[in-house]
Amino acid sequence: MNAPQPAANASAAPQKKGIPVGLIAGVIALVVVLLLPLPDSLPPAGQRMLAILAFAVVVWLTEAVSYEASAIIITSLMAFLVGTAPTVENPAVDYGTNKAISMALAGFSNSALALVAGALFISAAMTVTGLDRRIALVTLSLIGTTTRRILIGAVAVTIVLSLVVPSATARSACVVPIMVGVISAFGVDKRSNIAAGIMIVVAQATSIWNVGIQTAAAQNLLTVGFMDKMLGARVTWLDWLIAGAPWAIVMSAALLFIVLKMLPPEADAIAGGKEAVEASLRELGPMTGPQKRLLGVSIGLLLFWATEGKLHPFDTTSVTYVGLVLLLLPRFGVMDWKTVQNRIPWGTVIVFGVGISLGTALLTTKAGQWLGDLVAHHTGLDTATPFMAFAILSAFLILIHLGFASATALTSAMLPILVSVLQSMQGDFNRLGLTMLLGYVVSFGFILPINAPQNMVCLATETFTAKQFARVGIVLTVVGYVLLLLFAATWWRWLGWI
Repeated sequence: MNAPQPAANASAAPQKKGIPVGLIAGVIALVVVLLLPLPDSLPPAGQRMLAILAFAVVVWLTEAVSYEASAIIITSLMAFLVGTAPTVENPAVDYGTNKAISMALAGFSNSALALVAGALFISAAMTVTGLDRRIALVTLSLIGTTTRRILIGAVAVTIVLSLVVPSATARSACVVPIMVGVISAFGVDKRSNIAAGIMIVVAQATSIWNVGIQTAAAQNLLTVGFMDKMLGARVTWLDWLIAGAPWAIVMSAALLFIVLKMLPPEADAIAGGKEAVEASLRELGPMTGPQKRLLGVSIGLLLFWATEGKLHPFDTTSVTYVGLVLLLLPRFGVMDWKTVQNRIPWGTVIVFGVGISLGTALLTTKAGQWLGDLVAHHTGLDTATPFMAFAILSAFLILIHLGFASATALTSAMLPILVSVLQSMQGDFNRLGLTMLLGYVVSFGFILPINAPQNMVCLATETFTAKQFARVGIVLTVVGYVLLLLFAATWWRWLGWI
């Protein structure tokens, strides 16, 4: 009677997982690049950095390991592979692991990383105080709750929160429960076009406004970091907004039109929505002291960000940290360290820092410049006009984004190379401006739910299918790309960015 027991226990035991195929593929890519003949114009350290880049791209594309684990692996590879390579300045001397690990950790001293960390603190403060939810509900109550107005309201909420909540994932995590409550109050089917349209608009509008506002997404701040390292200059918060917001406004209108055409709502007016929003606002009660103080700090930050270089000389990162000091002060502040430390995704900070280090090391070892020259020469981009280069590189970024689940990873892997391509091009044009515009394209995560965290948050509501999302997303991507070219030929050219 007891004989079968061991077998049963064995079957119940968790199966040991093998090494992920993507990790094996990444190692193979690493080894292949290392074994390739070394070109005369590429230093050995540069070849090793290209091998590490190949490993990173494969691992990030396949998601073989977590982004945090991949960041630690990349750091270790840089320490030993670059550390045992001769320096670019003096081939008779090796970098040494001490200098190489410093190179691998250099991104953690970048002001862009500090701004990302500060943005995560502000997002945590919004969640702790509930101010993000209050802003969303007030915006919805002002817009109205007919079917069309709810869709407009979803975009409006996204825009407002994009200004004060510097995290796309945090914004969608706040808005989604509110919209689910509105859908429930409407009494419509969870799989109706109304429900699907609302959630798809929330996800896609979040990606669209990642383009319009510099502090709305981590990939934008990473782009700013690369501007500092590679071009010795950066774009201010207001200049980014003036260039990007008009595109985002037109895209938002296009999104609403596309969703209404492809997912026509079953009814134009549904009773109960307005009452549900007002009931939720009543449940919140009057604004609390912490909410008022956080709102005041947020408005102050917006004013200082928008007037950088115009009314004062203080940079965005430094101003943000003054805001954090106020939010963490005893009595005046809205949170303490113990509360906030558990709400910060520290893995994001690690990945971001290593991403900057990877891009910087590609330049330090001359790998980025060599690859940029190679790409520019063999594709004819070295003699292309700035507009044509932007059209080609934008299309490339949109296509390759299909394989990435992280815009930050995509920026880390590709933007340094694309900036090197721009530097290899002939003629006098605004390379800083084109870098910003390519940074816009990184946020094109419109087609697959996996292409952006906010897409996955909305998909989890089970109000739409991946197929519905992709159908809307493909049309939106085509419209977005056409608008990129239109704005490049007009608005951005008039502003002097291209």
